[in-house]
Amino acid sequence: MKKRMMLILSGMLTIGLLTACGTTKESADGHAGSHQNGAANPTINSNDSGEHDGHATDEHSADNYKASFSFASGTAKASENTKLNVQVTDSNDQTVQDFEWNHEKLMHIIIVNKDLSYFNHIHPEWDGKGTFTVDTSFPNGGEYKVFADFVPKGGSGTTLSEWVKVDGETKPQESVTADAELVKVVDGKEVTLALGSTKAKAEAKLSFTVKDDKTKEGISNLEQYLGAVGHVVILSEDAEQYLHVHPVDEKASGPEAEFMTAFPNPGTYKIWGQFQHEGKVFTVPYVVKIQ
Repeated sequence: MKKRMMLILSGMLTIGLLTACGTTKESADGHAGSHQNGAANPTINSNDSGEHDGHATDEHSADNYKASFSFASGTAKASENTKLNVQVTDSNDQTVQDFEWNHEKLMHIIIVNKDLSYFNHIHPEWDGKGTFTVDTSFPNGGEYKVFADFVPKGGSGTTLSEWVKVDGETKPQESVTADAELVKVVDGKEVTLALGSTKAKAEAKLSFTVKDDKTKEGISNLEQYLGAVGHVVILSEDAEQYLHVHPVDEKASGPEAEFMTAFPNPGTYKIWGQFQHEGKVFTVPYVVKIQ
């Protein structure tokens, strides 16, 4: 009950979902670039639910729905475009036909690989007949986890997920290791993360400060991204704990953007902050250790 109340409190202060597509693959120097892209490829039925920070008002919401993911090609192959279809059914196995708009989209899809070095946030199109569809691709073979984040009509925020297998050449898996310092340079911007607390279940403020990497001057004209100054996705090292966090002040424009959340359990977590500047979305990754 304490855990549930903390997540609800955290969600009242934050939550929601992104508004543009962002794909990141970490480079050798540990920085991450971003670009708009589509991506994904499996065939599964999903009952798994992630911790959804902010939307949830009903802790059993995810138990009432299932998501099925299928591909036009039947299988997913690395570096090949394929069509991902997502259908949501209720507890009576009836296709859900009505969804709420959630940060400018009816559904948000988050895709990560096994070691969390790949991150993609995309938005499928609704066909009005029960199916969400998006064209996507995977960079390498291996295991990926796909999260479907949505709000059923009259319901609360729901996240369903599934691990999927992608055919093709794999890359060596890297360890998910906490960063020595929370300063990253992405697309000419120096972004510093200050973490208010590193204790599990405690209210934690995430403060991002965005500066020009060359001049070190604060950037105060960040643009609205999916209806907010930024969005944050957090995953535990095993990708079982999922948090989607929204800013305290959605209308802020920088240099600082603040978010409130609570890490559910001790362990290692990866944080992706997404922001928009001069028409381009950039994604900044961090790894932190929570006690």
